[in-house]
Amino acid sequence: MNKNLLFAIDQDTEEVIVSDSSEGSNKINFIERIQRSDNEMFFYAVLTLTSITKSPDFDAAIFKSMNKVCQMMYDKHKESF
Repeated sequence: MNKNLLFAIDQDTEEVIVSDSSEGSNKINFIERIQRSDNEMFFYAVLTLTSITKSPDFDAAIFKSMNKVCQMMYDKHKESF
């Protein structure tokens, strides 16, 4: 079963919350929190991803593309830590 990474922003602590979920499952597993200061570019990418979901002109293709960018940035972040 494929795992999908999920990203969220905690505005109070300025952290990216990283979780995962198996495809077809409602269960979400917490992975880690990444402080804005640890990877500012990733923080802003997830902030953009979040803002796309709030747009009245939501475009699923744009969301999927930005989600892929966030996934790639997270993978790079993990390589460097």
